[in-house]
Amino acid sequence: MNIHEYQAKTLLKGFGLPVLEGRVARSPEEALTAARSLPGPVYVVKSQIHAGGRGAGRFANDPNGKGGVRLVKSPAEAEEAATAMLGHVLVTKQTGPAGKQVNRLYIEAGCDIKQELYLSMLTDRESGRIAIVASREGGMEIEEVAHHSPEKILNATIDPALGYSDYIARELAAKLGLTGKSIAHFGKVLKAIYGAFVGLDAASIEINPLVVTGDGTLVALDAKMSFDDNALFRHPELEDLRDESEEDPKELEAARHGLSYIALDGSIGCMVNGAGLAMATMDIIKLEGAEPANFLDVGGGATKERVVAAFKILLSDKNVEGILVNIFGGIMRCDIIATAVIEASREVQLGVPLVVRLEGTNVELGQKLIDESGLPIINADNLSDAARKIVAAVKGSKN
Repeated sequence: MNIHEYQAKTLLKGFGLPVLEGRVARSPEEALTAARSLPGPVYVVKSQIHAGGRGAGRFANDPNGKGGVRLVKSPAEAEEAATAMLGHVLVTKQTGPAGKQVNRLYIEAGCDIKQELYLSMLTDRESGRIAIVASREGGMEIEEVAHHSPEKILNATIDPALGYSDYIARELAAKLGLTGKSIAHFGKVLKAIYGAFVGLDAASIEINPLVVTGDGTLVALDAKMSFDDNALFRHPELEDLRDESEEDPKELEAARHGLSYIALDGSIGCMVNGAGLAMATMDIIKLEGAEPANFLDVGGGATKERVVAAFKILLSDKNVEGILVNIFGGIMRCDIIATAVIEASREVQLGVPLVVRLEGTNVELGQKLIDESGLPIINADNLSDAARKIVAAVKGSKN
């Protein structure tokens, strides 16, 4: 789960991260009031969307105009900027050409910037530790820095048995070229981020830029946080921060039915039970020269209701030209799964080719039920056969 910048700053401030004073605005009038409540004389008006590159992005209705982060010098200019941004679609490198509509802004106080740094924390699966990534090239996309100047990327890890230690911050601060009280301030920043990362079961925290001010203190000028969905049950307060307007409606609907769904760019819809089997299914579709339209794991209970919900979600994607169902019947018998697929197919009135591959308990009975259903459902003997048949069926339907 992702959250907005202002929400991340509020959470991180609670763990001791230094941030600037700011206000949320959902209308030009609120932007004016927010700016008037801040010290000034400089203010920053920031679009709040779940994507990076806001400053370098451009609005769809004004492609040659200003970006989604604007520096203004009066409350009146803040109101003017808000009018130009709210309700309009901001296109950045991370949003893709469709962009995202800006529904809220963050009006923040200005800052005396001496130096910009990059700092992030995430889980490193290779080492099994929390990893810290830092760079003197703050304000830039870290991928660009890694590509053009990999030597400027600094890395460190935190031993889970030992936890956070101050020496990690001191070593990184020295490598970043920090001096004087900036070193101590960097230690406070890193400790705050680590506390939030562990305390809130975060998946990643990114501060870009982390700025050194004229007096040597450090301030987080931007903040991004994402959370491990599997740990959200431990943090019900975080659910209130979810902005559903920023999420794929299909993924939201899938979550309501207990389905694991991720939209992709292909044309073959996939419905599978088990994450590993789903990944293998997508791989074989690609091997046959087509592209999967999604990852969809129905879990262990492929009931009629869940299969109906899955079909409706798949068919709501206008790019889906065919559906491949790949189910391994263990505890759930194949005849029960076949019955669910048949009833669901009748209920949603499928208009695209459907290939079903069943394996496991009562597989012969399941295949017989599909053959005798009178529906244009194609049985497959194995996964490779299923992938070939769905690709051929989609090509045939186009012809």
